[in-house]
Amino acid sequence: MATVVNEQITDAVTQTNVKVVAESPAMALGNVYQTAAHSTGIMFENAVNIQNQQNILTHAATTQGTMQIYSVDTISDALSIAKMLNP
Repeated sequence: MATVVNEQITDAVTQTNVKVVAESPAMALGNVYQTAAHSTGIMFENAVNIQNQQNILTHAATTQGTMQIYSVDTISDALSIAKMLNP
């Protein structure tokens, strides 16, 4: 036995289904754009972090090199004095 449904109800359901189907591509693209923006943001955040770490390494290497340059005279002086004291 077939049940008769009011045409207004079937029309409302049909319009809702059409609306959902029509909005799906826009929602999907919105999700894609949000994901791309988030990924790009993380990429730039990682790039800045890596650049910061590289700067820290550069400063450490420069400091180490400067310390070695300044300690050359001290070491040679110490060796000279040690040779003078222990002929």
